Amino acid sequence: MKEQADKQDAKCRLDKWLWAARFFKTRSLATAAIETGKVHVDGDRVKPAKELHVGQLVHIRNKDFEVEVTVQALSNIRRGAPEAQLLYAETTASVIKRENLKVTGENAHALRDRGAGRPTKRQLRDIKKFTGGAY
Repeated sequence: MKEQADKQDAKCRLDKWLWAARFFKTRSLATAAIETGKVHVDGDRVKPAKELHVGQLVHIRNKDFEVEVTVQALSNIRRGAPEAQLLYAETTASVIKRENLKVTGENAHALRDRGAGRPTKRQLRDIKKFTGGAY
């Protein structure tokens, strides 16, 4: 049984690995991301059937996140999140970049120009007071 699992894991398609590593909820989403150029292996665009090897660098860009990982292990089977995290190691540059995005995301309201866009709840209350509720 163990030998069978080792033989199965010796070769692994990129789309299956991305699904097993829990970067995408479905394999079809992983395939679509690869085909649209959002996934690069060692800096090159690839196809979903690309065979993945241990030590390769995979760059994944999605609307929600951007991450760069090194393949640590191969698996075609989707398992729990703690086991899935053992399949890859995130690069330090990727961690720093993700943390910077997280900080700017938390302060996005501070970056908005005052008076730009829709009035805030407080501003609407002030407008109603000023106009006597005719707004």
